[in-house]
Amino acid sequence: MSDWIILSTALAGFDHAATKHKVLATRDYLARPQMFRGARPNIINLSRSYTYQSRGYYASLLAAARGQRVIPSVETIIDLSARKLYENAIPELEDALNKGLRGAEGEPLPSRLRVFFGTCSDPRLERFGRLLFDWFRAPVLELTLKQGDWVSISKVALLPFGKLDEAGREALFQAMARYTARQWKDAKSRAPARYSFATLVDANEALPPSSIDSLKHWSRIAARMGVSVEPITRKDLPRLANFDALFIRETTSISNHTYRFARRAQQEGMPVIDDPVSMIRCTNKVYLDELMASNGIPVPDTVMLIGPEDFQRAADQLGFPMVLKVPDSSFSRGVKKVGSMAELKALASAWLHDSEVLIAQKFMPTSFDWRIGVLGGKPLFAVQYLMAKKHWQIVQHDTGGKPLEGGFKSFSLAQVPPLVLDTGLRAACSVGDGLYGVDLKETDDGVFVIEVNDNPNLEHGVEDAAEKDEVWTRLTNWFIERIAT
Repeated sequence: MSDWIILSTALAGFDHAATKHKVLATRDYLARPQMFRGARPNIINLSRSYTYQSRGYYASLLAAARGQRVIPSVETIIDLSARKLYENAIPELEDALNKGLRGAEGEPLPSRLRVFFGTCSDPRLERFGRLLFDWFRAPVLELTLKQGDWVSISKVALLPFGKLDEAGREALFQAMARYTARQWKDAKSRAPARYSFATLVDANEALPPSSIDSLKHWSRIAARMGVSVEPITRKDLPRLANFDALFIRETTSISNHTYRFARRAQQEGMPVIDDPVSMIRCTNKVYLDELMASNGIPVPDTVMLIGPEDFQRAADQLGFPMVLKVPDSSFSRGVKKVGSMAELKALASAWLHDSEVLIAQKFMPTSFDWRIGVLGGKPLFAVQYLMAKKHWQIVQHDTGGKPLEGGFKSFSLAQVPPLVLDTGLRAACSVGDGLYGVDLKETDDGVFVIEVNDNPNLEHGVEDAAEKDEVWTRLTNWFIERIAT
């Protein structure tokens, strides 16, 4: 695990007892890049100023160029330089601030509120402080508040170390010690590792993309490669920057915390699966259909439904039965087969209340779907998912109980029909460079892409049954290579 280095001219020359970290003058950090060649320290920038082209600004800028994580990042410095650059965060922050105050006893808030590494002295604002730090990772933030029945935020500003009084500095040191404590504890409690990967999991998820046992298997393989793997949950966003990479193993959605984790990892310069762009592209079937078509990749005949006027066109073009899909869905949810115009009207009319756009596709009956796993533009695994018993999908949800899944057959990559493999690769590469699971149907008319999943299953004994531990080794190396570059 990398060391922490505190940049501060005021503190240079000694190690502060509250931090236990090396302190370096900002000037020395800028002028002596050779000091950290081959090392990856974490930087806390406590410079006297963060204004454009100041030493503090260049410290954060060059830390990013040197492959070192820094708080605050140059992006945060720029974002907080003008309200118009951060005003999109204000509604969510104000909502959290006022929820914390509602019904809680305490003194009125000051007109200027200071938050140190996501914490402040008012216990009512614990959740608000964490959210603020999620938005703007900075040692000290000062908020200008407008009081009233609804407390509004007039300004969010980075507060340089030099503007803190003695009490403020002590609050900063205590918050900084708490923030960095986990790494110091870990360094003593386990064998050193070159890198540390966070794996976002939800132990209560019914159909996770990877089980805890599978992730433990990966952890054992990664450990032999000098990598520690640690499970984290949705509550751990504030400490995400303590890791070198993020692997999201919850079902992803751009409307929940998984997207925020991906976005935060990307802002920190960390390699992440799944990245925000892949989430946006893969979680929407309307986008995927257009993307495949524009790249000349075969998909089932498709009709977009925006209103009742499109129902007849779909029936004429696709015939019955057809498959109706909600654009943003996963694990076969929001996907139904309709066998008549009456069924189409009933289901589409109901779904259009929640989604203004639906897609209908030609029904292609098969006994299995191919899944080609692709990582970094290269094939990773191949498996056939068999349809659930007496059902047309691989997962049957409307059972009144636990979803029913079909079986599987794993194949070595050399065993996969070339057209299936090539089509899967082309589809994944049109989306991005991460980890994807491409679902395809092999028919007498050809091979067709059903969808590209940004969050594919990776289960020990299933997806890796043919290629064995090579799957997990390549996954680990994908992260390592991107950390190094």
